[in-house]
Amino acid sequence: MPDETPATRPAYNRVMLKISGEALMGSQGFGLHPPTVERIAQEVKSVHDLGVEICMVIGGGNIFRGLQGSAQGMERTTADYMGMLATVMNALAMQSALESLGVFTRVISAIPMDQVCEPYIRRRAVRHLEKKRVVIFAAGTGNPYFTTDTAATLRANEMGCEAIFKGTKVDGVYDKDPVEHDDAVRYEQISYDEVLAQHLGVMDASAIALARENDVPIIVFSLDEPGGFKGILAGEGTYTKVQ
Repeated sequence: MPDETPATRPAYNRVMLKISGEALMGSQGFGLHPPTVERIAQEVKSVHDLGVEICMVIGGGNIFRGLQGSAQGMERTTADYMGMLATVMNALAMQSALESLGVFTRVISAIPMDQVCEPYIRRRAVRHLEKKRVVIFAAGTGNPYFTTDTAATLRANEMGCEAIFKGTKVDGVYDKDPVEHDDAVRYEQISYDEVLAQHLGVMDASAIALARENDVPIIVFSLDEPGGFKGILAGEGTYTKVQ
């Protein structure tokens, strides 16, 4: 077997992939779109095949958004717990898709539900990663008022991830919405403080602050670009690095 050269070695050994629940619904307006889930699973597998250890956090907005429920008169804590349960459903769907591709996967929930997934125990989760299993963290932090962005950043720090990959519908961070403005400019690199000061909406403020405090870079890239996740780890592709 030939030696792996620095040019072919992945840029990171252990990463967190954060995607929204909406990313799983494809062109539908709601729910899960199995072909889309399978396509994202293929992207994850391509990176896993490089030997990279992968954690995932998936939002629940395709099924239920706590803030939206709260805005419609539901008590905020109850609405947030419903949103957490939606993330478990998405995590199980992604686990099924990954395991159909031969990738061993564990769903770990911040809210114990032993019949369907494991409870969050940090040392056990780290061991799964060491055994090259993809670990999907579900149910956010287990607490209301915290987003899945914050959950992803928290778990990334706990697992010792070297970077957080934020998969979106655009290929990086822009100074304004590129869908609405043709003259929007994409940043190659931007600081945590600039993201916060300019309200660029990469992640919520608490997630950005947590990443800054622990010096974990955030890579913002397009999940719709085939091979984009793998390409960045190979030093290619289009993305914005927040650090």
